[in-house]
Amino acid sequence: MIKTIIFDMGGVVITLNSDEAMKRFKDLGLKDAEKILDPYCQSGVFGDLEEGKVSEEEYHKALEDMVGRPLTFKEIQHCWLGYMVEVPAIKLEAIRKLKKEGYRVILLSNTNPYVTNWTDSKEFSGDGHSIDEYFDAMYRSYEVKYMKPDENFFRYVLSEEKLLPEEALFVDDGPRNCAAASELGIRTYCPANGADWTDEIYQYLK
Repeated sequence: MIKTIIFDMGGVVITLNSDEAMKRFKDLGLKDAEKILDPYCQSGVFGDLEEGKVSEEEYHKALEDMVGRPLTFKEIQHCWLGYMVEVPAIKLEAIRKLKKEGYRVILLSNTNPYVTNWTDSKEFSGDGHSIDEYFDAMYRSYEVKYMKPDENFFRYVLSEEKLLPEEALFVDDGPRNCAAASELGIRTYCPANGADWTDEIYQYLK
């Protein structure tokens, strides 16, 4: 029986556009942005940031070295927020509905301080709500020092939540991430980036 629903953020709660992020980083002066950036799992210093291996300050300095000029926090954040196309109200309402129906609803996301500076603000929802108002708990890669599809990220969440794998449904638009969760016995649902999962999710909760 499913007790807890684990949501990915980008692609599930937030609709992503990797092309816009690529454009913004290239405009910033980052050469080979297409080789460096990945919509699901970053690598290099970008991955180190999201896995908590380097601080925001260390990443900031590394990016300045890569583009060859000083950068502000806002300039870098503007690039990262290029990924974030839309936060559909219907999905936020669905998450609140699931909570009212008795499910524990948590977030498990590969992300970084530039994105969470926005998601944790009242600007997130478009009508004055931060992301933590929708979830019972949040597990974010740079804070817990794991990054999907590392199975240790899922093990960490199961342990923290005192949750059996068969009691969880994991919703993520990344097939690699869903496959990793499935290996541990977690039920998974892999809607496409931006898809409306608000009705179909109930088929996975039966």
